[in-house]
Amino acid sequence: MDKPQQKELKIELTPEVAAGHYSNLAVISHSGNEFFIDFISMAPNMPQAKVQSRIVMTPENAKNLLGALNDNIRNYEKTFGEIVRKQPRNAGPQGGIPNPFEA
Repeated sequence: MDKPQQKELKIELTPEVAAGHYSNLAVISHSGNEFFIDFISMAPNMPQAKVQSRIVMTPENAKNLLGALNDNIRNYEKTFGEIVRKQPRNAGPQGGIPNPFEA
């Protein structure tokens, strides 16, 4: 029996998109039908942070993204070692990251 042939997906990556955007913070929210992921660039001692890019996804695609990120992190850690989350020295007793916008 012949296997059905898979069509190859051609993906276009323009130079502007290939340059990418730096993000050191992601804010995720959702409605009943969509997930919103805002990628933000935040600088120390700056009162405002700029959203670099917003991605809107269906719940199913958001879950697919979660699985793909988990797989890629697992593969990364097999190659380069465990990713250790940094804990700020001035974190409170509950841990976490201090909010730079609160004095």
